[in-house]
This record gives sequence, structure tokens and C-alpha cells, in this order.
Amino acid sequence: MRQTTYDTDNELRDRVILVSLVTSEVKRGDADPELSLQELVSLAETAGSDVLSTMTQNKETRDPKWFIGKGKVEELRAVAEELGATTVIFDQELSGAQVRNLEAALDLKIIDRTQLILDIFAQRAKTREGIIQVELAQLSYLLPRLSGQGKNLSRLGGGIGTRGPGETKLETDRRHIRDRINDLKSVLDELVRHRNLHRERRRKSGVQQVALVGYTNAGKSTLLRELTKADVYVEDQLFATLDPTSRSLELPSGKEVVLTDTVGFIQNLPHDLIAAFRATLEEVLEADLVLHVVDSSSPMRDEQMAVVDKILTDLGAAGKPQLTIFNKIDKYNRDELGMLPTKGLDALEISAFSADDLLRLREAIQENMTGDTRTFVLPAERGDLIALAYRTGEVTKQEVDGDLLRLTVELNKQDYEVHGYKLEAYSEQ
Repeated sequence: MRQTTYDTDNELRDRVILVSLVTSEVKRGDADPELSLQELVSLAETAGSDVLSTMTQNKETRDPKWFIGKGKVEELRAVAEELGATTVIFDQELSGAQVRNLEAALDLKIIDRTQLILDIFAQRAKTREGIIQVELAQLSYLLPRLSGQGKNLSRLGGGIGTRGPGETKLETDRRHIRDRINDLKSVLDELVRHRNLHRERRRKSGVQQVALVGYTNAGKSTLLRELTKADVYVEDQLFATLDPTSRSLELPSGKEVVLTDTVGFIQNLPHDLIAAFRATLEEVLEADLVLHVVDSSSPMRDEQMAVVDKILTDLGAAGKPQLTIFNKIDKYNRDELGMLPTKGLDALEISAFSADDLLRLREAIQENMTGDTRTFVLPAERGDLIALAYRTGEVTKQEVDGDLLRLTVELNKQDYEVHGYKLEAYSEQ
């Protein structure tokens, strides 16, 4: 009989074995298999599981029937029986047929990395938009694998991999799932329309935006809380916060900008999840400045930075003005981790809990967002140019001289670079 364990709240906990297959394709790719497996341990623990063991197989290609080799399946079954495992989590995506074959051979619950991450997101989503985005990602993942998920989804209350829509969709055919996906997309489109209206209002009002991005657990939410005194959930765990949060941040000059915390990135972030959360992630595209928050104390720091850079490139945000924030500097051990990779970067080393460091960060944000102070002499009847001057910066002085209006403007760098050329001819030398 398999052993089961209970946590202090008497909730059933999965006892899991983690499996990674390292193929030639994986070795040639950008992902680090060792980092990925380490993260899988953290992900499984975040989902509320007890990790009993990890297994890695090096193989030229994946087995179309078993994913891993047939001999490895036998070894896995023996280890699972010895340890009393209830679940096997694979670090790569499985097909529905592979799930079905492995479940039949092992008589265990089989899930993959994508399903595990979706499960964690299902736990974290609190807002209506977040819940819809997660369900959409789960159903998009489930649809092509429906024939292989029967046993998995029938284990009601069975822990990881069964949260969200899965257990209620067991008897639902593909047509109904497609209908539900279309319904969710329609609702999401309406929410996106409202989000775009808010963005447009912010642009018209001249409010500048700063986006916090970074690897999960880099300390973005902590920075948001310490900088703005926002009442946000902060915990030392993966994906502690999911829904984006925006708060007003006052700069040393007294000017206010909008600071937005975004969902943390991770290696091999599921494609369905990126697609479902694209509207949320597009907050980064609207930002005037991107703060890339890095956990300077992480031994996988450089690899994590590369993952964030890749996802920003995929989103089309690679060219955004960026300030790299090496956070958790109070935990950073130079002897063990080597020099910080600051070369070629506009970077700052801080601790989110240091008032002096936070002041330096606010000053750096201000410096990156504020351009020169210029004076424009505009015809009073050119309301379009006057409105443009107000949109491209903060008007600090206004004088009327007959049919002319003299405006002294503290420019916003990004807005002026995009629209300011229309004012160049009226600039007072």
C-alpha cells in the first residue's frame, strides 16, 4: 500500500518523483536542464508536494510511446514503489498518449511541467481577469491531450494537476471545451478593451509608466511595496503574486509615475500561459521605463537574466529603456557568486529594505525618465501643439506674449523622442 503524508492542516499532499529527459535537442537549446530540474523541485514544493527523489535520463531523442526509455520506466516503477510515491512530474511537456501509457505502466498520477505551473497559477489567481486567463490556458493545454487525461482528471481532490477546470471537464467533449474557450476569449477581449482604455487615458494625461519585470522570486513585489507602501502580498516563493498591480510612485522631484508589478518569468514558461496572459504582459510594452529586477544572491543569476531578456524579446519589448536592479544585495556573496554582470548595463545594486538604496533607485528612475528643460514659443491658435507640449512633459512655466504662448517644459524622455520633433521648430534657443 502506498504511503501518504499530511501537512499540518491535514490536507492530502502528493509524494512526487521528478523526472527530466535530456535529449540532444535540449542540449542544443537555450534552456539549462540542471536549472530547469532545480526549479521543478521548487515548483513542486510551491504546489504543496513532498519531493521524494529526482531522476535524469540522457537520451538522443524522446521515446514516442513512453517519453523516457522503456528500461527507465521499469526503474521508475521500482523507485516509486520503494518510496511510496503517488505522482510523477516530468520536466518537459508530455502528449496525451504518453500520459496514458505511463499511467497504465506505473499506476501513478502523471503530470508535466506545464500542468504543474498552470496548477500553481490556478492557486494564485484572485482577480476575475487572472482567473479567466488561467482557465483559458488550462483548457488550451487540455484540449489536444483530452484522450490521455482521463485517470488524471478523475482523481477529485487529488492535489496538484487537478485544480481549476480539469475535474469538471472530464465528461465534456472537445466541442464543449472549444465553446468554453471561445466564451473565455470573448470575456477576456472585453477586459482587454477596458485595460486599453485605461492605458489610453494614462497616455493622454501624460502619466508616465514604469514596469517591474524579472525572474520569479526576484523581489519585484517587495520593491513595489517598499517604494509605494502598497498593500501587496509578499512571500519567499515562486509566483507569490500573479495579478498585475499598479501603484503611484512619487519621485524625489515630487512628480508621480505609475509603477506596475508584473507576473514573474521562469524558464520554459508555458506557451498557453504566455498567450493567455499576453494582455497583462503587454503592460511592459506600454512602459516608459522597464526595471529588470535580478536576484543578485541566486547562484543561477546569469541564466535567469538571460531567460528574462529572451521573454522580453519575444514580447517585443527588448528595445525599451531598461534599468537593471540587482536586488537582495544584502544576501549577495561575492566570493561564491563572482562579480555582478554590470558591464554594458545601466545598473543599480540595492536591498529593497534599505531606505538609502530606495532613495537612490527613485533618483535613478527620475534621471532615466526626465529629459532636458526646454522652452517653446507657440502660436496661441495652435491648440494641437500646446496640447502636445503638455503631453511630452511637465509644463513648469507659462507666459502669454501677444499671439504667442511661451511654455517652459521639463521633458519626458520617451514621449519627447516619439512626438517632440513636431515642437523642434518652436524651440527657443
